Parts: sequence; structure tokens; C-alpha cells
Amino acid sequence: MALFDHKISELKQMLHRKEISVSDLVDESYKRIQEVDGKVEAFLTLDEERAREKAKQLDNEIGKKDTYGLLFGMPIGIKDNIVTKDLRTTCASKILENFDPIYDATVMRKLKEAEAITIGKLNMDEFAMGSSTETSAFKKTKNPWNLEAVPGGSSGGSAAAVSAGEVPFALGSDTGGSIRQPAAFCGVVGLKPTYGRVSRFGLVAFASSLDQIGPITRTVEDNAYLLQVISGLDPMDSTSANVEVPDYISALTGDIKGLKIAVPKEYLGEGVSRESRESVLAALKVLEGLGAEWEEVSLPHSKYGIATYYLLASSEASANLARFDGVRYGYRSDNAETLIDMYKQTRAEGFGNEVKRRIMLGTFALSSGYYDAYYKKAQQVRTLIKKDFEDVFEKYDVIIGPTTPTPAFKIGEKIDDPLTMYANDILTINVNLAGVPAISVPCGFANGLPLGLQIIGKHFDESTVYRVAHAYEQATDFHKQKPEL
Repeated sequence: MALFDHKISELKQMLHRKEISVSDLVDESYKRIQEVDGKVEAFLTLDEERAREKAKQLDNEIGKKDTYGLLFGMPIGIKDNIVTKDLRTTCASKILENFDPIYDATVMRKLKEAEAITIGKLNMDEFAMGSSTETSAFKKTKNPWNLEAVPGGSSGGSAAAVSAGEVPFALGSDTGGSIRQPAAFCGVVGLKPTYGRVSRFGLVAFASSLDQIGPITRTVEDNAYLLQVISGLDPMDSTSANVEVPDYISALTGDIKGLKIAVPKEYLGEGVSRESRESVLAALKVLEGLGAEWEEVSLPHSKYGIATYYLLASSEASANLARFDGVRYGYRSDNAETLIDMYKQTRAEGFGNEVKRRIMLGTFALSSGYYDAYYKKAQQVRTLIKKDFEDVFEKYDVIIGPTTPTPAFKIGEKIDDPLTMYANDILTINVNLAGVPAISVPCGFANGLPLGLQIIGKHFDESTVYRVAHAYEQATDFHKQKPEL
């Protein structure tokens, strides 16, 4: 049994009993990366020297102090759009290929305080724009369950690294499903917290009103540990919420008797594969057996989610990415003769096609004459989508459906068809538009590829989401199955 098959709580006990050392955990991570990352291609940058040094330091502290960080000695992978001091942060884009930040994101500071160890930075879709990790400027990450399939995106590197056993857990970011969709494709657990639950300070912005950092792990319990560490109010982020952080780990009681589940008919309708539908219905039977009850409901405005999301996210992206101009940091074109020329050439050479497509769409939606017709209208529809969720949550505790309409598709299959690619996020996008929390847990297989069950909760009610996910996980074996690499 590999070390990373154990939960965090078990690894911590093994460390305190001195059955293993922190150096053993770090060794296991780099050894596994050496064995399989040539096939999976999840990592962009490794931080081996500092990780081993930190491991030695923590090993010397075992048995010598009264309190230990919640993630003491645990190796972690970080998505490459989260700023890490003195460790290259590229957003998988040529425009930032040599960027070494001079400060840490708030989540990185919190991980260091919890005594976790950063193993390296993980591949992603360029600037988190994509659903397959195929828009990265550097490499195409593969799905560990089938190396010809995509791992999902944009946090594909994070999900693939956890699934392949390279790290026990990782951080991703979720703008329209970018944690939950790759977690579903790779057969791991991924949570998008409530908007404002986790600080975005130091997350390179894609769409500021939608982005959230969240954990990708093997089990629901590990996920709760990681969220516990990274949550909370941050004075550096004006959108971080002053809401008390409960004890997520104590919420994992396994008791869901009397819990009311809503199942939107739109989430099991057109476009959702038979296998995805059947795996959700089977999961509902399991939850019924544990004492929960479910009813079909409607989220009538969910069909407008994709159009609303791509207008709003692209508009925010066109504003956020204006800072990458070749002046202060990042790539600068050598072919320019004037200042305007330098802006144009730098952005033309530095950004990939998907990023350019979204900048152009966003700039168009924000331009005078079109602002009211597109951007303003999208904001109004967003309010209606949020209201749909609020109405359902007046009567129900959680909403459940599939995370993705299908299992992972083949690499290259959809990359040239943006509209088909965007449709992959149809079941995850509305959660970001409404700002509510949602988790994806493994719930079955189709053609040997994992499927995910999405559990959506009320604002700041991650505890209930975790309780349902944990109860389901304990009653099934899907999370114990691993890809054979």
C-alpha cells in the first residue's frame, strides 16, 4: 500500500508514532513523479530542493513541540495560477513563462502556517481558460485513467496529479467548474467553496466575480482538512467574507437522516449521457438508504447559464488581462518599434488562441453600443439564476446532479470546436454564477473512465455539502479505485 493511499489523519498519526518521517512523504511524492509524470505531464515546475530542506526541518520538530500545524508535513501540489514566492508562476502562458513572484498568495501563507510542503506547480489551461488543459502553452496533461483522454480543466494538472498518486492533495481554482469537472474526469474529490470563503489574494485573476480557490483530494475527509486551513477573512481581499469558519472535520458524521435533496430535471435532461444519468439515480438510491429523501425540481433559468457565463467571464477577463502588456513584467516582444506596436506584438505573441478569443468576446460585450445588449443583460440573467437556487434552497438542504454530462473525452476531440467545448461546463457554471458551494465525488464509471456526482449547497454551508458527500463516500467504494499507470 502506497503512503498516499492513507488519509491525512492516518498519515499524521504515523508521523507522530514515528513510523514514517516527513522526508518519507516528500520522497514518495518525488519518486512517484519521476515514475509517472513522463506519461501524465501534470507538473510544470518542481520545488525539490526547498521541499526536502523543509522536510528535514519538520522531522527535527517531531516530538519536540506541543502543537503541530493541521497539515504538518503533508506534500501538496499548487495550480500554476496561484502566486508562490520565488517559485515560478506561469498560468501556463508564454506571456508569464519567466515570472518569479516576490510574494505569496494568502492560501500559500496559510498552507505554510499549517506546515504543509509545496512539491511544485501544476499544469492548467492558459489563464484557466479551457475545460481540458489543452490550451496550456507548455504541455498537454493526460488523464491517468486513460492517457488518450483529457483530465478536464482548467485544473487538469491538479486533478491528474492527485489521481496518479503524485501528491495526496492539490489546490485548484474554479471559475465555471474548473475544480469539479477535472475532479469528476479523474475520479477524485473536488470542492468549489462559496464565493468569498477563501481569499483570492494572489490568485491570478480570470473572472474576479466567479473565481474561487479550492481543494482537490482523494477523500472527502482530506478535502475538509484542506478547506479548514485555507478558509477565512483576509484583509488583502475585499471580496473575502467575514463569516465564521466552522469545524468542517467534525461535520463528517455520516448522518443524513431526514435530509431533503432536490434533483433538477434540467440536470438529467438533454445532452446528459445515459451513464451519467444512471450513476446519479444509483447514488440517490444509496442516499435514500441512508435516510435522505429526494424530489425532482426545476431550475428554469439554468439553460441560459452558458451564454451568461461566457459573456460575463470574458468581459471580466478582457479587463483583468489588460495588465499583461509587456511593460512591467512577463514576456515582451522584440519586434516592436513603437509603444502601441509593443502592446500589440507582445499580446499577439504571448497569448494563446483561446485567451485571445475570450479577450475579444469580452471587449466586444463591454464596448459602447453593445454593453446594454450583452453585458447588462447577462448580469440580469445571472440574478435570475441565483434566484432559482434561493427558491429551491428554501425547501431543500442540497441539490444533486451529475458533475459532467459525459466522462472524459479524447485529447484533440473538441479543442477545435469552442461551442462544443464550452458545453462541457453546462452543469457546473450556474454554481459559480450563484456563488454557492459545490463538491464533486466519484460515483461510477463509463467505459473505464470515472463519473462524478455533484452536491450543491447553500451559501457558506460547506458543512452540509461535506456531510452528504462523506456519507455517500462511506457507503460506496468508487473513491478507493485507482488508475493503473
